[in-house]
Amino acid sequence: MKTTILNQNNTNQVINNTISVLKSNGLVVFPSDTVYGLLCDATNEQAVKKLVTFKNRPAGKPISVFSNLKFADELVKINDNQKKLIHEMTPGPFTFIFPSKHKVSKLLESELGTLGIRIPMYRYIEVLVNQFKKPITATSANLAGSSPHYSIKSLLNELSEKQRQQIDLIVDAGDLPRNKPSTVVDFSQSDVKVLRQGDMNFSDKSKTFVSKTSESTKEIAKQIFKENINTKNKPLVFIIEGEMGVGKTVFVKGIGEELGINNIISPTFVIYYEYGNFYHFDLYQIEDKSEFKNLGIEKLLKPGNILCFEWGEKAGEIINILKEKSKIVYVRMKYINEKEREIIINN
Repeated sequence: MKTTILNQNNTNQVINNTISVLKSNGLVVFPSDTVYGLLCDATNEQAVKKLVTFKNRPAGKPISVFSNLKFADELVKINDNQKKLIHEMTPGPFTFIFPSKHKVSKLLESELGTLGIRIPMYRYIEVLVNQFKKPITATSANLAGSSPHYSIKSLLNELSEKQRQQIDLIVDAGDLPRNKPSTVVDFSQSDVKVLRQGDMNFSDKSKTFVSKTSESTKEIAKQIFKENINTKNKPLVFIIEGEMGVGKTVFVKGIGEELGINNIISPTFVIYYEYGNFYHFDLYQIEDKSEFKNLGIEKLLKPGNILCFEWGEKAGEIINILKEKSKIVYVRMKYINEKEREIIINN
């Protein structure tokens, strides 16, 4: 068992090492947008058997795969309307179940011949899938029946020495945000069903916008804000997800301008700035769950208050209290190309 620390300076080396292990039928513990996952080549029967043995997975219990939209079309039977919906919902913490085309190990499929597809909002997984050019298992790294792990230390404490030796590579990205496992949505039948609810709510009524300029992003933000401001006895919360530089702060500035606040800046060196009843959070620097306790979020969740959370992917530790005490608008921002952004809204 080899362990390597993942950071921004060694990404290419870690990805290459991971691919090398996957090609050798090995098992890799790897971070994701939810919990630490256990990866192997989903098309390799030997590797999948090794994974099932490690997890002590009951026979017939399916395992989803990390993919991208291109692979998804090759792996499962999916119609144009479903493709459109998945495009709007991903990348993100969702697992979508479809009838399988049987291009992966049958050990990963359900007894009904279905397969779960994960397209996470996690750059390292995206790069790994694109470079490996094959689907990769997306199961959590815990043993069957145990809780998922957000740190390598927690995982190793659960394992015997024999189990540790079954892992070929551990990629340690530190403590992950306490996000729930993915929301599981079953598209294999005529009626769409949510089989497991994660942090993100599934909705087939999402709104999609395309922005070509910063001003356009602001106008979209103003429109969405006005459509949701009439909350009854609850604060309004925006959970904003997206890659670096995609325009999350610009979106927040649009909301601020609608409120007459024109001096909003990104809280780079602090967690949040307060502008009257408007609070602008940047969770990028959050590394440990204890940091959330010091923010006093619950005290800010008062009727009339408006809270915007950039890097909403890290809000897992507080998502339950936000759901309980506020109205949440989920904003997912994605690059279309250098000049265009796709903005997807879910209430």
